[in-house]
Amino acid sequence: MTLHGVFMEILGLGVLVCGASGVGKGELALELVTRGHRLIADDAPEFHATADTAPQGTCPPLLQDMLEVRGLGVLNIRALFGVAAIAPRAVLALKVHLQPNAVTTLHTFTPDYRTCTVLGRDIPEVTLPLMPGRNTALLIETLVRDFKLRRSGYDAAQDFVRRQRDFMQRQREA
Repeated sequence: MTLHGVFMEILGLGVLVCGASGVGKGELALELVTRGHRLIADDAPEFHATADTAPQGTCPPLLQDMLEVRGLGVLNIRALFGVAAIAPRAVLALKVHLQPNAVTTLHTFTPDYRTCTVLGRDIPEVTLPLMPGRNTALLIETLVRDFKLRRSGYDAAQDFVRRQRDFMQRQREA
């Protein structure tokens, strides 16, 4: 199965970054590579799974090592940044949809995780609103770090609510 987007290995997890054409996926991938993360496939990653495995993504041979960045054209990431900037494959752990001009509230305590189905498996998916001046690479890195914490059982928003509840309880008792 081929999906549209840039497939990256970010902090050890396979992350598919998708969004409309021209939204900035290539530029974001380039920034993530410069921050030490690895490109798997640009534009058309291929995903395969067996009955007992999660979807694993690879790059079709024609696109191997290549990344298109608007204004720069097609770049060979391996030639520019070395072999460490490329990963041959990764298990798809998270899908991030880039949404320009998304309407959001100013005080959102937690990302809105949904699921999408890839090769019969439910994959967590989150929409990241794009706005001028935001450091999207930093936001993606932080989103992946938070996702990993959630998978291990820690939720910062729940922790914050618990702290507030405990604080209010102590105030009532004082």
